[in-house]
Amino acid sequence: MQMNLFELFLLSIGLSMDAFAVAIGIGLCMAKADIKKALIVGLYFGAFQAGMPVIGYIAAVRFAEPMIQYNRWVAFSLLFFLGGKMIWGGFKKENDEQQCGREPALGPSQMLPLAVATSVDAMAVGISFAFLQVSIVPAISLIGVTTLVISMIGVKVGNSFGSRFESKAAVAGGVILILIGLRILLG
Repeated sequence: MQMNLFELFLLSIGLSMDAFAVAIGIGLCMAKADIKKALIVGLYFGAFQAGMPVIGYIAAVRFAEPMIQYNRWVAFSLLFFLGGKMIWGGFKKENDEQQCGREPALGPSQMLPLAVATSVDAMAVGISFAFLQVSIVPAISLIGVTTLVISMIGVKVGNSFGSRFESKAAVAGGVILILIGLRILLG
């Protein structure tokens, strides 16, 4: 089963929602979010969201042959788990308070852990891509660019509107991942 461009775009949006939520938090703590700061955040998140599926894809390709008969179930299970985790986190965030100590630093020591944390889910999607025989280069390109743009928007939204949208973005991303997983399973 092959994913079409629209499904891949929806998946890209779903994956980028963790980064969007964190970008809102970063923007919320900024005195002024200019395009350079938003681009830095977007580049970190976009690069890691594009890179992690490659790691998952390579790992899965090495072990795919004995598991190919279970490919739909594996893809569904991973997407369902990741989507459920995002939904749970979104509801949990509604009860947490956003705290800003000072202007957020955007250097590697601050951004790398955030970029890794928001993109680990994408590694599991890379595993699904291997089982579904998705062309990896176009897929990761779309995921990376989508996450870059959405993260930049998140910084601006956070800086302009505050934390109103952070938990809603996580819930929406989770729902998208679960729906794509169901479509793959039933497909």
